[in-house]
Amino acid sequence: MKAIYLQKYGSTQEAFVVKETKIPTPKEDEVLIKVKYSGLNFADVIARRGMYPDAPKNPALLGYDVSGEISAIGEKVTEFKIGQQVVAMTRFGGYAEYAVTNKNGVAVVPDGYDMAAATVLATQACTAYYCAEDCVTLHKGDKVLIQAAAGGVGSLLVQIAKHHGCIVYGTASTGKQDFIKKLGVDYAIDYTKDNFYDVIKGNGHQLDMVFDSLGGTAFAKGVKLLAPGGKMVCYGAAEQLESRKNKLKLISLAVGFGLFSPISLLMQSKSIITVNMLRIADFKQSVFKEVLQNVIKMADQKIITPHVSKVFPALDIAEAHDFLESRQSTGKVVLKWD
Repeated sequence: MKAIYLQKYGSTQEAFVVKETKIPTPKEDEVLIKVKYSGLNFADVIARRGMYPDAPKNPALLGYDVSGEISAIGEKVTEFKIGQQVVAMTRFGGYAEYAVTNKNGVAVVPDGYDMAAATVLATQACTAYYCAEDCVTLHKGDKVLIQAAAGGVGSLLVQIAKHHGCIVYGTASTGKQDFIKKLGVDYAIDYTKDNFYDVIKGNGHQLDMVFDSLGGTAFAKGVKLLAPGGKMVCYGAAEQLESRKNKLKLISLAVGFGLFSPISLLMQSKSIITVNMLRIADFKQSVFKEVLQNVIKMADQKIITPHVSKVFPALDIAEAHDFLESRQSTGKVVLKWD
C-alpha cells in the first residue's frame, strides 16, 4: 500500500515522502479499513512543525481520521462486518491506503452519507460533541462565544449551540463572515478588524459559555467575559503556531493565558475545562465510543451537517497542508485515495 510519511519538520515541500509499505494486520480487537478519504486536522500542521509531543517520531505516519470500507477484522470483533462503510479515529496512521484502529473508534456511516464529509465525524465532531454535550450543559438563551467558528470543530459547535437555542458570538476572518452567519451565528465578529472582547463588552453582555481553540490572550479575555456560573472550555492553542516563529511571541503566549486562583473562580462559580480528545480516546474508550455513536445520530438526524472545504488527491499532501495552514478553509480539508 501507499503511505505518506512525515520525514522532516518544516516546509510542506520537504516534509513528506510517499512510501510503499505492508498493509497492517488488525489485532484481535482492531479493524482494518481500506481508506477512501483521510482527514486533515490542525494538529497535523502542528505535528509537521515539530511542535506536537504526542506525534510519533519521524518518519511518522500522521492522520487522525479516515472513512472507507472495512477490509478485515480482529478475532474478537463482532460488531462490524467486512464491507461496511465506516468512519474511524485512527490515532495516527490515517495518511495511508489502509489504516488499522481499535474497534471503539469505529462507527458505521449512515446509508447514502457523503464519505468525504464522514471524515469530519471522528475527530472534529467528537471534539465538538464532547465539549458541548459532555463537559457542559447548554441552555436556551445562553450567550456563547465560539472562537474560530468557521473551522472544523467551531462550525459544529455553532450548530450544536443553535440546536439548544443559544445566542452565539462567533469569530472568523473577513472572507468567512457569510459562512458563519449561515451556520446560525448571531453576532459575527471579524477578528482581523475587531477585538471580540470589546464587541461583546460593548453590547453589555457577559457570557455563559466560551469555546476556545486559540489559547494565549484570547483565552484570558474569554475568561474575563464569563458571567457568574460561566464556563470556559479550552480545546486548543492555535496561537502557538505563530509563537514558534518568534521566541518573544512564545513567551507572550504562555503569559497571555494569565494566572487564575481557584478562590476567585469559586467566588463567582466559574469553571475552566480543558479537552484533549486523544486522552479521552486512549483512557476512556467506552466514553469515546458513546460520543462517536451520538455524533453519528446527530449527523443522521441533520442536527449537525459537516462541511468539507476542499478535497485534494492524497499525493497532493503538500498543497493540502498549505491550504489548511493558510486558514483559508472552512470546515474540513480531506485527502482522497484512488
